[in-house]
Parts: sequence; structure tokens; C-alpha cells
Amino acid sequence: MKTGGHQNKRDSGNIVLVGMMGAGKTTVGKLLAKQLGKKFIDSDEEIQRRTGVTIPHIFDVEGEAGFRVRESGVIQELLENDNIVLATGGGAILSSQNRAAMKQHGVVVYLKSSVHDLWQRTRHDQNRPLLQTENPRAKLQELHDLRDPLYTEAADVIMHTGKQSVQILIEKLQQKLGGYEAMAEVGGTMQTLNVGLAERSYPIHIGSGLLGQVELLLPHIPRKRTVIISNTTVAPLYLKQLSDGLVANGVQVQSVILPDGEQYKSGESLNIIYDALLTARSERSTPLIALGGGVIGDITGYAAATYLRGVPFIQIPTTLLSQVDSSVGGKTGINHPLGKNMIGAFYQPRVVLADTTVLGTLPDKELRAGIAEVIKYGLIRDLPFLEWLETNMSKLLARDTDALQYAIARSCRNKAEVVGNDERESGERALLNLGHTFGHAIENGMGYGAWLHGEAVAAGTIMAADLSQRLGWLNAQDVARVRKLFEQSGLPIVSPKLGAEKYLNLMGLDKKVADGKIRFVLLKALGHAVMTGEVPQGLLEQTLESCSA
Repeated sequence: MKTGGHQNKRDSGNIVLVGMMGAGKTTVGKLLAKQLGKKFIDSDEEIQRRTGVTIPHIFDVEGEAGFRVRESGVIQELLENDNIVLATGGGAILSSQNRAAMKQHGVVVYLKSSVHDLWQRTRHDQNRPLLQTENPRAKLQELHDLRDPLYTEAADVIMHTGKQSVQILIEKLQQKLGGYEAMAEVGGTMQTLNVGLAERSYPIHIGSGLLGQVELLLPHIPRKRTVIISNTTVAPLYLKQLSDGLVANGVQVQSVILPDGEQYKSGESLNIIYDALLTARSERSTPLIALGGGVIGDITGYAAATYLRGVPFIQIPTTLLSQVDSSVGGKTGINHPLGKNMIGAFYQPRVVLADTTVLGTLPDKELRAGIAEVIKYGLIRDLPFLEWLETNMSKLLARDTDALQYAIARSCRNKAEVVGNDERESGERALLNLGHTFGHAIENGMGYGAWLHGEAVAAGTIMAADLSQRLGWLNAQDVARVRKLFEQSGLPIVSPKLGAEKYLNLMGLDKKVADGKIRFVLLKALGHAVMTGEVPQGLLEQTLESCSA
């Protein structure tokens, strides 16, 4: 069984070419495969070979939706092969399942071309069904604008085709592929992912020793002035190193140190930041740097979103939980005594720097809390990752560098893909809250800080799995598998006995409540989450009773 990640990319030897129609995927793919001694496959040609008809004919008979179903089946089957160069159709990237399969089973190369160049290459081609419109040039622009963020997010390597010859392009591509393979071979080397949000897209750098690489931050501090927000636990460990590196590059640094703990994610702490910024006359061009875990990241982001109606901010998460979850996606905010994260804003960072080295000083309890959010990605949308976690949990708990970096990168890829599709949680992004409706009730009911967020999410996820079984979606073996993985992680699998009435009252404060109904993220199957508000009260009360003690 293939296990995903860089290990699998390297083992399979596959290269997947993505890009718009006319980008040259077939031409480049054939020559690249010949030079590398790999087999070339064009997914469109394979579909035509299997069906015995042309792509335009399939569009005429089955429509685009029918063609996409055929395309997805073919691509996911082809990616089970090894040592292939696969040229995909321009619209293959639209499917989240295709993107996941590409990233799991190959090194993804985006051949990026300007719309002008694409139009020059395709305007006389009658075999492009989507361009058979009254204004094909406008249609091409529309398709490019829709797909470019998806290509960018999925890509391990981006090649700008430009006016260069195909041979020079392939030489440059081989150099980049060689660099990617070298990166995959060396544990702890930096990886860079991208959150695709058009002009607000930003990189996530993941690797060891990144706090010492301030050159990754300097492009985002244009006026050579910044304010670092940290807390009393993290600042003594890492503030000086970060500040010294910035000062050595001519950056003026100020800092604000807050008390440590979820109970300080409050309006009072927010005002401490505002007071410091106003006293220092911090300007709209001065970025705030969040150096800490999820609390610091959330409150710094909200301060950045609201101070002077918006200043830039940078995330340097120092806990596993914040590296795999809260630092990515732009959710910012503070708690209110009546509910967690009830006051906030969607506000994206300019860059995220996830240094795995800092996890060495993380208490075991905090490390396990972060693993709860890692498991979440496998449960809601990435079954191969869940299987990897079941095999490699002991490595994560032992802080194996390669295992940690792989888990962080895989988690961030999942979250970046979801955020790119649904920035403001109007649909798919809400699925990232598996276990959180129950978990937030636990945090609030026990008093903020009594349970770590990840601990509450773990217990809440067990409740969600139990309720999914009561609805007939999971079987007993599925639930036992979920419970075993959390047990292996050393996370709580039993919730505190607050009583059904108190749980229901607290869950009624959840942000996902709509039309008076509590909406739950549950599991139709392992690797497939759904949201529903149609949960019989009796079944919910049974879950609350059976999963708490």
C-alpha cells in the first residue's frame, strides 16, 4: 500500500504535469519521460483509447460533469503506477480527490503560462470543447482565473513556460526536480506550501532551524519595523534569537509579552496589545509577528485585523497544534465568557514559519494536544494519512524529525486546500471542526485552561464518532479504530461528566448553530466528514451519557 508524502513521491518516481490547455503538458511530458527513462501517459488520450471516441464527443453526449467523472477514475487509476510522467487535462485539478491523489502519488509540476500565450496556442484548435463559445478568449481567461490558484496550491514545482525552447524548459525543470528529490531525501530540510487565495495567497515554510532564517521574513517587513507578540513561556526561549536576527538585518523590533494560557485570550489581553501599538505609534505598514501557540496566533491576528483597520501580520507558531491548524487559514479572535472564539475576524497572514526545532521544548502534554488536530485531517478527508498515523504514531510521540515534518506538511496541505476552496467557512471548511462542537463545550464547561484545546477536541471527536455510529454511518470497528488511535496518542477518550443539559446549553453557543439547531460535523465513513443539524435528541443524549464519566 502506498503511504503518501515525500517518501511515497520518491518511491513511486511519478511526475504529474498540471496546467491550462495549451500549456504544453503533452509536449513537455513526452520529452521529459524520454530523458528520464519513464513511461509517458496523457490522461485525455487514455480516456479516448478506453472509450473509443473523442473528448468533444464525450462532452456532447455526457456533458462536462460526465467527462469529469471518467477523468477522475482514469487519473486515480493511472497514479497507482510507478515511474510515469502523467499529463493531465486542464480541468482535472478541479476535483479535490484528483488533487489529493496527485499530491500523494507524485511530484506535481505546474506548467504556468500567460493567458495571452495560451490563447495564441489554442485559438485555432477545434478539439477544446470548453472554448467552443461566442467569446473563447474571455472563456479562457475565466478558466485561468478559476484554476490558477488550484494549480499553484497543488504544485511541488512551478515552471513558467514563457518564450523559451522546450529543451531549455526541460533542462530547467530537471534541475528543479533534482532539487525537489534532494529535499525529499534530507530529513528536516525546508518545505514550502502555498495557501491559494489569489492575490492574498501566502507561503507556509516548514522545516528545522527556520527561526534563524530571517531572510524568509524580510520581504514581509518592507519598512524595517515590526512588533513581536509573544508570551511568558515562549519569549524566554525564542524571542531573543528572532529579535537579534531581525535587528542584524536593520529591522527595528518592539515586543509585547502576554501571560500564557487560554484564559488570557481575552479582551483585556487584546487591549494590552492596542496600548503598546498606540504608545509606540505603530503604523499601518508595521507587521505584527505572532511568536507562540494558538492563543498568541489568534489574538495577534485579531489585533492585526482591527488595529488601524488592518495591518500585516506574520505567524511563527511554536506548538504542534498551532503549526498544523490555527496558524493556517486566517481565523483570528478572542474568547468571551459565554463562548470560545465568539469574537474575531477572518484575516490572513503574509507568511507562516513552522520551525520543527522549537517542538523540542514543547511539553509532552502539548505535543499530544497537537496530535489531536493531526488525526482530525485523516478522519475528515485523508484516509491514507490516517493509515500512516496508525503506523507511525510512536515516531511522532518520540519526536522523530522526519515523521513530525511529514505530519505537519500533510496536515497543512489538507488545511491549505480546504481554506483555498472555502476561506470563510461557508461550506467545506466547517468540516475542519470535527470534534470541536463537543470540545468547545468541554473547554467552556470546565473553565478555559483546565483542558488543553487538543485534549478537548480528542474527547469531542470520540463523541462525534459515537454519534456517527448511532446514526448508522460508522460501525463498531470504525469507532474502535478511532478510539485506539487517540489512546495510542495518550489523549483523553472520555469526556467530563457535565450532564446532558449543560452540554446542550454550551453547544447551543457554538458558531455553527443555525436556525436554532446545533450542527455537528460527523463521519459518514472514516476519511469522509459531513455536517448535519438533523440529529435526534435521544441519540445525542445517549452519546453524551455514554462518552462521559
